[in-house]
Amino acid sequence: MSETRSVSMPMDTYGSINGGSSSDRAKLMPTKSRPDEPEACDDGVGDRGLGLLAQSRSQRRLESGCYFADGVRRVDFVIVWEEDLQRADDDPEDPWEQRKAVYRRRFEGNLRKVGVQMEEETSTSEKKKIHFIKLFVPWDVMCYYAEDLCLRAPLQAHSHPADNWSGKVLKSLHIPNAMEQRVPNQPLDYYTCPFRKSKLSKFLGSDDQDTYFSSTQRHQVAYEILATQVYGKRKRAEVGIDRLLEEEVYSGAFPLHEGPYELPKDYQPEDLNARQILNAYWAKWGLWYKYQPLDHIREYYGEKIGLYFAWLGLYTAWLLPASIVGIIVFLYGCFTFKANVPGNEVCDSNMTYKMCPLCDEAIGCKYWYLSDICMFMRISYLFDHPGTVFYSVFVAFWAVTFLENWKRKNASLAHHWDVMDFEEDEERPRPEYSALCSSYERNPVTGNLEPHFPNSLRIPRIITGITCIIIMMVIVVIFIIAVIIYRVLIAIPLFQNPLLRSQASTVASGSAAIVNLILIMSLGKVYEKLAYKLTQWEMHRTQTEFEDQLILKVFIFQFVNFYSSIFYIAFFKGKFTGYPGRYIKFFGLRNEECDNGGCLIELAQQLAVIMIGKQIINNCQEVFLPKLFTWIHRFTKGLNWSRSQEAEASRCQADYQLIPYEGLFEEYLEMVLQFGFITIFVAAFPLAPFFALLNNWLEIRLDASKLVCETRRPVSERAQDIGVWFTLLDVIVQLSVISNAFLIAFTSEFLPKELYKYQFDSELHGYTNFTLAWSPANSTAQPCRYKAFRGEDGHYTMFYWKLLAVRLAFVIVFEHVVFFISRMLDILIPDVPEVLQVKIKREQYLAKQALMDAETLQSQRLQLQTDAEALVGGDSVARA
Repeated sequence: MSETRSVSMPMDTYGSINGGSSSDRAKLMPTKSRPDEPEACDDGVGDRGLGLLAQSRSQRRLESGCYFADGVRRVDFVIVWEEDLQRADDDPEDPWEQRKAVYRRRFEGNLRKVGVQMEEETSTSEKKKIHFIKLFVPWDVMCYYAEDLCLRAPLQAHSHPADNWSGKVLKSLHIPNAMEQRVPNQPLDYYTCPFRKSKLSKFLGSDDQDTYFSSTQRHQVAYEILATQVYGKRKRAEVGIDRLLEEEVYSGAFPLHEGPYELPKDYQPEDLNARQILNAYWAKWGLWYKYQPLDHIREYYGEKIGLYFAWLGLYTAWLLPASIVGIIVFLYGCFTFKANVPGNEVCDSNMTYKMCPLCDEAIGCKYWYLSDICMFMRISYLFDHPGTVFYSVFVAFWAVTFLENWKRKNASLAHHWDVMDFEEDEERPRPEYSALCSSYERNPVTGNLEPHFPNSLRIPRIITGITCIIIMMVIVVIFIIAVIIYRVLIAIPLFQNPLLRSQASTVASGSAAIVNLILIMSLGKVYEKLAYKLTQWEMHRTQTEFEDQLILKVFIFQFVNFYSSIFYIAFFKGKFTGYPGRYIKFFGLRNEECDNGGCLIELAQQLAVIMIGKQIINNCQEVFLPKLFTWIHRFTKGLNWSRSQEAEASRCQADYQLIPYEGLFEEYLEMVLQFGFITIFVAAFPLAPFFALLNNWLEIRLDASKLVCETRRPVSERAQDIGVWFTLLDVIVQLSVISNAFLIAFTSEFLPKELYKYQFDSELHGYTNFTLAWSPANSTAQPCRYKAFRGEDGHYTMFYWKLLAVRLAFVIVFEHVVFFISRMLDILIPDVPEVLQVKIKREQYLAKQALMDAETLQSQRLQLQTDAEALVGGDSVARA
């Protein structure tokens, strides 16, 4: 059983501390749009219930666990360190433990010097004594850092009606909107501008210091302070809480959740805390078809996380039409495959077409008959018919329109959340960057003096990072070659077995795809850690620049990692094989050939294994790993409390049991790679958007549940867009046009069949025999056939050269038409809606008016009055 005690630590008083008040910014509004919200971090205790009115505010705050012992000062951040009871008994003078204690004293002493106030709470478990250091940032310190970080301050409240295009369409058709839900305690909307203490009286709610800054703003300031304080030698980069966590001086640092996420048995929706609202109206599996409460997500987690879920929700919604059309295209293949003349010719050929061995006869490969692969020829038609060409064009335009729609949605959200100019005007240097820079330089935009890291030192580091990327990509290529060799070697004994001969290629390709998936996932994890260390070492100024560089490093590697084997099958396999008597060999083995059904079916198989397998693995990880890590964390710390003990635990103890938040990097990477699968290779696998849709319905609720229930509360981060991820999506769209053009032209059977129809037979009769060449004389033990447009001497026929010209012409026409129409869509659809542009100009005007000093206004009025009198006087003289 844990014992908890609170100890007030000595502290330096910095700034004024006022008594708690229940006033919220909502009460200062001239218009009443909704009831007052429950106070942040109060376990859902508001001012509505009659029974709660009888309780004192201080008592309710103490019960919430989110305030100091005085019930006045809010806990803005918690840092945790552990004392190993067993080690303390065995070796009380451990040098490393003593050094860690010195680091803690220096760090906490520096925190006090800047004005941070502290209170300690301890909890003793079976193995550890855990120290929770609660931090509070006083008013004057908050004001100083609010100006430095360019936090936004409210000027005037305004209404912001919900804006969903699907809701508007359903409303216009008088159809009930099943996707809509009424979420309680809707966050208020304000006109805002950067905070200035000198203009404090102009801001809304400035008379209440306790509730003036939101909880997320207080978290941002507290983290900025923690990230910039020195605990050792600055030259050794012994700065900031992140480094202390890496060295295990502290075991945790996090802001507190606003109470539990479990819903009480009897409750009014308005009485729930913010975390319970998100759990009830967002994280539940049964809400998969409902709109996400984006304003609540942004209010609790910040703009960066809010934009991720906004993008993921829009992307998932847009997958619906792509999935429907893909299913229709696939069903078209299902309904027409019996009319597939080449497939029927193969199945009816019996022993007509004796095929050459697919590997050397010397190692045991046998002759076989084309009718052996009848079933696979029929299946290949499902992924290689005229409908896939239409679908490739459709997906290209779908992807461009989706990105244009997101740009408009992003602009609306950035304006609504007051982050439109964040990166250009308001983003400050990273705390780690500021702490480690030894020189300063004036910012050419703001004129402020900022930390500076010279390019002469950064460029060699960036070159080193690029070199590491190249080395890792070479390793990926080596693994791909190994998988190719594995596929060839495993196919040999399968071809030697008469019972498995017809399935040899499928079994070999399927097992190789699984091996490739395991290698892909393993290499990806290793490289992500390496890329993070390299990007930290490169010293990028802002968090946006840091993340952009990290994303580029990892994405380039993962792109090669995930897509290289697929590109090989799509564009290289079976293209450089030679012919009987003159086969091209690699490492002493014949190059791989495509089955007579073509490489497209193998490509679809590879896509299905990697894409669907990756999604299953990722979803299982998101479901089970947080629970596993939580159990390991609790077991190693001796926090194995029962349910009753857990209910009595303080807020610090309850949140410490949760796993740390890992950020959005993995979530974005998973979705962007998925976007690549459903666009770059959609000609081979029209069902890819459907499987992506199913995954994303799960993904949204999995991510939501993990954030609300499984992880500690992350520090709120501002952002105005999804960053470099959008650029990568745009690159993928451009690449998909080129990829699908070459897939249709060189990998599918569409153009050979169309040319055959034009030259010989519109019904494709005789096409199978036409595509099979005879082996040159004396090149094989028996006369046999192989797939190629070659004569009996092994040279290409005239049909091959005509087909090559058609293929190249198709690629050029396809690309130019799609790129032209895509460019026209980009030009015709404005990135910022016209209505929003008017709103932005209006709010800029209101901000200037609200912040203008009374003296300035008075002087302007006097000047205008003087000018008017002079004008009237001059006019009177002129008339006289």
